[in-house]
Amino acid sequence: MLKKTIQTLVRCDVHMKRNHLFGNCVRNINSTSQNDRTTSYSVPREKVDCVVIGAGVVGIAVARAMALKGREVIVIESAPSFGTGTSSRNSEVVHAGIYYPRDSLKAIFCVKGREMLYEYCSKHDIPHEQTGKLIVATRSSEIPKLNEILNHGIRNGVDGLKVIDGVDAMKMEPELQCVKAILSPLSGIVDSHSLMLSLVGEAENHGTTFTYNSTVIGGHIEGNEICLHISETKNLKEWNDTSILQPELLLFPKLVVNSAGLSAPALAKRFTGLQNRVIPPAYYARGCYFTLSNTKAPFKHLIYPIPEDGGLGVHVTLDLNGQVKFGPDVEWIDGVDDISSFQNKFDYSVHANRAEKFYPEIRKYYPNLKDGSLEPGYSGIRPKLSGPYQSPIDFVLQGEDIHGIPGLINLFGIESPGLTSSLAIADFVSTKFL
Repeated sequence: MLKKTIQTLVRCDVHMKRNHLFGNCVRNINSTSQNDRTTSYSVPREKVDCVVIGAGVVGIAVARAMALKGREVIVIESAPSFGTGTSSRNSEVVHAGIYYPRDSLKAIFCVKGREMLYEYCSKHDIPHEQTGKLIVATRSSEIPKLNEILNHGIRNGVDGLKVIDGVDAMKMEPELQCVKAILSPLSGIVDSHSLMLSLVGEAENHGTTFTYNSTVIGGHIEGNEICLHISETKNLKEWNDTSILQPELLLFPKLVVNSAGLSAPALAKRFTGLQNRVIPPAYYARGCYFTLSNTKAPFKHLIYPIPEDGGLGVHVTLDLNGQVKFGPDVEWIDGVDDISSFQNKFDYSVHANRAEKFYPEIRKYYPNLKDGSLEPGYSGIRPKLSGPYQSPIDFVLQGEDIHGIPGLINLFGIESPGLTSSLAIADFVSTKFL
């Protein structure tokens, strides 16, 4: 019966594309005779073309890119909708490509992705604005680091960067305090939800099926094929890994893209036949945002301090409604087991008392920040591949040449600038692996 369901999903028209896989199953049971039902010890099996695991912005973009090349794509998402994780819990900044080492994937994909993103947003009327950004040194000891950042950006091919004196920067932003700054005119902001909604619609129009509330719980190699184990998400709520989790559906795709974000390494560990040595260790850093209340927006540009360990510092971000938010900070999360990661059981709450650490950091460049003006906003978790005081690790895009499994692509550590890079990553995946 589940086999009939997935066949229906692959063939159905655009109006049916966003049906819940196992919701269809329940409805089909009611119209299926007892003799046709799958027995309790038999799991439906179905061959499909391409499966993308995870409907974050990168997964959606990859699905769209493959669909545009004529492939039949199924996106399997454990949440009730797309973009509920890291893709909707970030600064919504379009990065220019300044910070990343030369020839790194982050640098290459950010520069290319930024160009593609602005072009896509203009073509599809996605709300966005090229606001420009000031990276500021608030004391003279930070100037060498500022110059280092500038050189990184120039080597990465970011146009328009220039160093300006503090006096000139403060003329541009009267509420700002700094001794020197880098002006990045190509930086901006984007409405990430509108972007994802457009990408989903375009993918669906080219035949992609989005299946929500359905989770890939593992996989194995059968013969020379990948087999994915699928379960309904609600069946995982009480699972603590002490019992064997049985799949409700087995899919045999020609191509699998593991774009599960925070869960990607934990999921990869559940692929029998994939050696653990090729799966990088996962680290998690929570970042909280606070919004500015009862105050006219003090800045017109994005304002960034010198980066800190694990992030880019508590910076000023503007949204398209003119609201100002500060963040994210960096709070390393220890003791995250694979099951918690696999099921996205993270604490996203923002405690008001955390603002006490924000005020002194913000006042380094915005001294007129008033007491009591910060309100808790939201938080996100960075899917990192390096821990505290370790050198940052690049995006990891693994294919058969790395892990030896035909048709499997793992996307690990797609943190910032993942949103900016999404279209470039999708273009790379769909070109190299198809």
